[in-house]
Amino acid sequence: MKAAEAGRTTKAFEKAIARKSTGKYLLRLYVAGATARSRRALMRARHLCEVELKGRCVLEVIDVYQQPILAREGQILATPTLVKEFPKPVRRLIGDLSNTSPLFIGLDLNKKPKRRR
Repeated sequence: MKAAEAGRTTKAFEKAIARKSTGKYLLRLYVAGATARSRRALMRARHLCEVELKGRCVLEVIDVYQQPILAREGQILATPTLVKEFPKPVRRLIGDLSNTSPLFIGLDLNKKPKRRR
């Protein structure tokens, strides 16, 4: 590869990385009915989209009882499960999302979570 081509490739790569941080997130939350754990996970996922991602998020909520085919296609084994579909790589977070440290790491968010006192 010539130096000029390598320079263009590097610049394109850097632009793609910069775009990734400003792009939209596609999150899917799989829940099982209207249980307390499902409600907590939904509340925390909405809060994440509104406060942390500030409108750069599309949240789809899928009830595995009402849409079992989607749960099977998504290979969901436990609920609640939050799946980050986009940007890649795909990440799966299982639980009611009450622990924010794995949530920020799993979603590749640049911002560090606030420490609880």
